Amino acid sequence: MSEYYTAKRGKNLYNPKSTEPFKLSRSKIDLFVKCPRCFYLDRRLGVGAPPMFPYTLNSAVDTLLKKEFDLLRKSGDTHPLIKKYGVDAFPVKHELLEEWRTNFTGVRVLDKSTNLLIFGAIDDLWQNSKGEYLVVDYKSTSKPEEINALDKDWHDGYKRQMEIYQWLVRGNGLKVSNIGYFVYCNADTGLEKFDGKLEFALTLIPYEGDDSWVSSKIKEIHKCLNSDTIPQSAEDCDLCAYRQAASEALGK
Repeated sequence: MSEYYTAKRGKNLYNPKSTEPFKLSRSKIDLFVKCPRCFYLDRRLGVGAPPMFPYTLNSAVDTLLKKEFDLLRKSGDTHPLIKKYGVDAFPVKHELLEEWRTNFTGVRVLDKSTNLLIFGAIDDLWQNSKGEYLVVDYKSTSKPEEINALDKDWHDGYKRQMEIYQWLVRGNGLKVSNIGYFVYCNADTGLEKFDGKLEFALTLIPYEGDDSWVSSKIKEIHKCLNSDTIPQSAEDCDLCAYRQAASEALGK
C-alpha cells in the first residue's frame, strides 16, 4: 500500500460510538451527492479516491483576487466588475472573514441533530444596500467562448457549493441573500505570444441559490455513516466503474 493510503487510513474517520462532533467538509457533502458508496468508503472505511494534483494556477488567481477585493474593502470603493454589471454590492468588512476563508477551518456550523460539524471556506463576502450578505466564489479556467452562465452539467457542483456556503453563513446568524455571485476568470489563449503573463476576461455570474436541501442531506449522510452496510454506487460514478472493472480483470 502506498504511503498516501497508509497515512490516510484511520484519519478523521467516522466512529458511530464517538460522542465528539465529526467534521464534515462541504466537498464531502458533494461527494455523498455524487456517489454515496465513494463517500462511505472515504469517511467510514478510510479508502478515498487517489489524490489529485493541486490546481496551483487557480489558487494563484484566487489569492490575487482576494488581495484586489481586500484593497477595495479598505478604501470603501467598489470593483469595476461590480460597476460594469450594475450590481448592488460592495466588498464588506467582517471580523471573521479571514477565518472563513481559511482552508480546513472556514465557516462552521454544528448540526445539533446529527453532531456533524459542517465547514467550508468561502472566497469572498459582499453586502448590498439592504444589508444582506452576498456569498461570492471565484472560478478560473481557459475556454474559447465567453462564460456568462452556469449552463453545463458539471456546473451543478458549483451551484451546490454556493448553496452550502449560503447555508453555512446563515447558520452563523447573518442575513444572506439568495443571490450569490461567481467571479469567473477566463484565460485568453488567442494572443500572439505569451510574454510571461496570462490575460483574463472577467465575468460576473449571478446565481439564485436554494439551500433548503442541505439540512435533509446532512441527515441522510448521518444515517449513511451510522450504517454497517456499504451503499450502492451511483450509476454514473467513474471511480466505482473503474473499481469494478479492475476487480473483474484481476478475477476478484
